[in-house]
Amino acid sequence: MRALVSSTTSPHAELADVPDPHPDRNQALVEVKAFSLNRGETKRLASMEPGSVTGWDVAGIVREAAADGSGSPQGARVVGLVRLGAWAELAAVSTDVLAELPDEVSLEQAATLPVAGLTALRALEVGGFVLGKRVLVTGASGGVGRFAIQLATLAGAHVTGLARRTAGLSELGADEVIQVLEPDGPTYDVIIDAVGGATLGAAIGRVAPSGTIINFAATSDEPVSYPTRTLFGRAPGARLYGLLVFPELAKHASGSSDLRRLAELVAAGIDGPSIMLLARAAYLYQIGERDVARVVLASSGKAPAEPIPVPESTSTTPTGSTSSASENETKPPASMTGTRSRKPSKTPSPESTDTATPVTV
Repeated sequence: MRALVSSTTSPHAELADVPDPHPDRNQALVEVKAFSLNRGETKRLASMEPGSVTGWDVAGIVREAAADGSGSPQGARVVGLVRLGAWAELAAVSTDVLAELPDEVSLEQAATLPVAGLTALRALEVGGFVLGKRVLVTGASGGVGRFAIQLATLAGAHVTGLARRTAGLSELGADEVIQVLEPDGPTYDVIIDAVGGATLGAAIGRVAPSGTIINFAATSDEPVSYPTRTLFGRAPGARLYGLLVFPELAKHASGSSDLRRLAELVAAGIDGPSIMLLARAAYLYQIGERDVARVVLASSGKAPAEPIPVPESTSTTPTGSTSSASENETKPPASMTGTRSRKPSKTPSPESTDTATPVTV
């Protein structure tokens, strides 16, 4: 089969032929139609063994049902999560993290759900009953943040979104939108943090007594510091919880049911995240993956009619820097191109599309 594999030269990914996966008895073989790009996947490409297949989020059609009889039947439209292998034509997916899709949800929409949606859902599960409580979401314009705002709003919380670029967050349900978390101000019962660094330090100073801070990512390399008494003295009983989606799902054995819940919410009308920066679309186009990039953009309800122009002399790396490269003209096979959305998600504003950042795991 064809897959995107890691390589030693920038942009550290290339199209190659690799062996087909051989599913275990509890795994279904899925024909991949759409997948999402997550920040963690692209950042680690340079450090991976050359020729490795990465990728976590997968949506597609069951080619072979699991041999043990679990999971969805052959031909079912599904969404799932894998530790490695989503960036390929075929993926072996454990049925405990695989869910069948409602007819109203397209494969492109479904591809946004696993890492971003599950992280937001599990974070709110950790936070507990939030009806009438105050919830702060940092990094709110990212994939997890967009889901967290909507899920917390549906649960009856008063939601504040913190992001550098705030366009579209109020439309998702945020009651307040801020760009800076000041040291003083109202406290929050639940804080979902994607930033770390000084932002996490400030969040510790604003958590309510017996409140919960859930940290699942670190987009800042700054150390976290805070006056110790602001936690135990000002907010007794408050806790800081580190969340990593794979062990969290294993702990609760909830992957399949959580994915189904998210898919049903999308079918009911919640907006999937704009998880793909245009720079990352250019990144895929640069290595010859024009149709794959089209699929990832389509996951936010937007598919470009023409390739995004990328100068031949530069390539966009996963971190947004540029380096010299010539364009690879290799085209992927038809099975990598995905399908059109049956019911497109709401088209995000240009501002939210350009600035949304996928979750780091």
